[in-house]
Amino acid sequence: MKYPPILRIGLLCLSTVFYFNSISYAENSIFSKFDQNQKQWIGKKSPEFNLQDQNSKTHKLADYKGKWVVLYFYPKDDSPGCTQEANEFKKLYPEFIKNNAVVLGVSLDDVKSHQKFSEKLGLPFPILADNDHKLAEQLGIVRNLGLVKIAKRETFLIDPQGVIVYHYASVDTQTHAGQVLADIQKLKSTVKQ
Repeated sequence: MKYPPILRIGLLCLSTVFYFNSISYAENSIFSKFDQNQKQWIGKKSPEFNLQDQNSKTHKLADYKGKWVVLYFYPKDDSPGCTQEANEFKKLYPEFIKNNAVVLGVSLDDVKSHQKFSEKLGLPFPILADNDHKLAEQLGIVRNLGLVKIAKRETFLIDPQGVIVYHYASVDTQTHAGQVLADIQKLKSTVKQ
């Protein structure tokens, strides 16, 4: 059956409107889910942890009361993105110290792996071994890759009272350390230390 040209144009316009509305709805639902995931931890107490670093020294959240804590999770020791991110935190580490902040890297790798990675890069900050996945699972950032589990590349900024004030669910390894430092500097004046 052949439709008159005006009807075909009308149907084409209607289908185009429906198509773009459905794309817009999908984008909005994806972004609102992303925003919700990012905000779910903000304002909540950070989970406690008790993890060993690359030198087998135990670190607990309570050890850092009164300081800003940058708890940055990364997928794998010695991978390109993780190396770049660690080097960025290393480069800015003196500035974090000046701003009453500690940097704690965390992955699901073990202490031995962390030791090699830290020595290779000369990291001045602890990297914690969450090899039982407990902390990463509490924060909901474990990714299953078949037989292997890794932590997603996400960061939690914890204020001096132990409350999460930022959750960075999307991280650019080249600029992330600078972004976190800038956020600490911005927040320092508004939060009691």
